[in-house]
Amino acid sequence: MSFPLLHSAVNIMIPILFAGIGGLFTELSGMLNIALEGLLLTGAFAAAAGAYYTGSIAGGIAAGVLSSLLLSGLLGFVILRLRSNVFIAGLAVNLLAGGLSVVLSFHLFGKRGVVTLPDLPPLPLLHLTSIPVLSDLFSDHNFYMYAALLALALSALILCQTPFGFRLRSCAGHSAALISLGLKPGGYRFSAYLISGLCCGIGGSSLSLGLGAFVPNISAGKGWIALVVIFLGNRKPLGLLGAAFIFGLAEALSNYAQGIFHTGTDFILAIPNIFTLLVMIGISIYTGRKNQDSA
Repeated sequence: MSFPLLHSAVNIMIPILFAGIGGLFTELSGMLNIALEGLLLTGAFAAAAGAYYTGSIAGGIAAGVLSSLLLSGLLGFVILRLRSNVFIAGLAVNLLAGGLSVVLSFHLFGKRGVVTLPDLPPLPLLHLTSIPVLSDLFSDHNFYMYAALLALALSALILCQTPFGFRLRSCAGHSAALISLGLKPGGYRFSAYLISGLCCGIGGSSLSLGLGAFVPNISAGKGWIALVVIFLGNRKPLGLLGAAFIFGLAEALSNYAQGIFHTGTDFILAIPNIFTLLVMIGISIYTGRKNQDSA
């Protein structure tokens, strides 16, 4: 028995999971990174441009990662060194990514709309199992899905089993202890921003290279969803996976609903965003009540 809905949900969750992993590092360091959307979009555009000019998937991924790394490094510098407001700087990155991708698209490709990559070979699919349900979850996906699971496992190992992870997590509530040891919390927080850029660059490249084209606003709010996923997953790697899959399933359901229900397409496409809003409200209510009880 095949479950194409599950297969589609896994594909949709890949960029969300990558962005969520990156955002988890900054969150655990005590810095809220609301620029995940812009970093994803930057990685997607740069990957498309890199693949267009190099003719290779590897060139596209390298360009996507490098661009997102540079932008996240700039963001970290502005916030940590220049003491900029974290919300204003993050929103600036999101606005910059959206506008700059359109401008560069016109100058590089002569288009403000869709940029196709006709010479780029399709991403190969890996067939691993024929077991029902598990086949839909783990088989017949491109390498991005397996890279996302590997990145999740590595993030759990780094955060929970290495001195770097312990010190990074100490930045949030025990930075004085780090300073007493001669360590600089700012350095660990800057590293977290770079890791966030690395993950978003890979996640963004999965959007454009997986589609074989760059579409304006191709990230479509997935960076914002990743921010919600971090808190819905209780700021833990395994919880991140479950939350990302839930949102992937919600978007997959909205896609399938277009062919079933005879209602407005715009309303159906808004289902994932409505779901995100409800989850955000639920998290804020739960957090507020939890803080009141602890007080």
